[in-house]
Amino acid sequence: MASSLCDELLRNGTTTALTFCAVYPEQVDALFEAASARNTRRAAGKVLMDRNAPDALLDTAQSGYEDSKVLLERWHVRGRNLYAITPRFAPTSTPGQLEAAGALRRERPEALMHTHVSENTGEISWVRSLFPERRGHLDVYDHYGLLGPGTVLAHGVHLTGYERGRCAETGAAVSHCPTSNLFLGSGLFHLHDAKDPKRPMHVGLGTDIGAGTSFSLLATLNDG
Repeated sequence: MASSLCDELLRNGTTTALTFCAVYPEQVDALFEAASARNTRRAAGKVLMDRNAPDALLDTAQSGYEDSKVLLERWHVRGRNLYAITPRFAPTSTPGQLEAAGALRRERPEALMHTHVSENTGEISWVRSLFPERRGHLDVYDHYGLLGPGTVLAHGVHLTGYERGRCAETGAAVSHCPTSNLFLGSGLFHLHDAKDPKRPMHVGLGTDIGAGTSFSLLATLNDG
């Protein structure tokens, strides 16, 4: 599957990609090995997920931290590879796991940080029920030290004005995934608000090949 993914990305003209991996460390190794064999630039990381998922897909706060640290040391800036500390999203990580992810980021600030944020309104409500002490989904990541340069937040469809401002202040970027968001009925990211000249955010384009409709960035851009 790692080889197939790398070949399909190249077939669509993509030589640099940031991708979520599975929870299994072996899958991270497989992806980086496949990317290295093709001399493409790949940023990726093992998903951290210690609650609200099937038992076979769960790690723990400690094992997730340890596995991520080993993988980061093995792959970050090895050839054209970059490692991303990767909580799946706030609802599937306990406060302890997010604390551990923040600790790893403080230890290795040169690593990327990749997760999802505010993709749909149901998700936002769920985050509020799990983290009632926080101001919102983005504030969960902010609280645990996961925002900053090198942070890439997938979707961000329903970010508030305050949250967009906080992204601009910290240097966190949003990956705008229009085909996925429209296909799932999540809404559409407010690109014009994100580019407010008073507080412009870093915004990139994502195909979100899990729910998106094309591997092609040009096709995705056409829907954006």
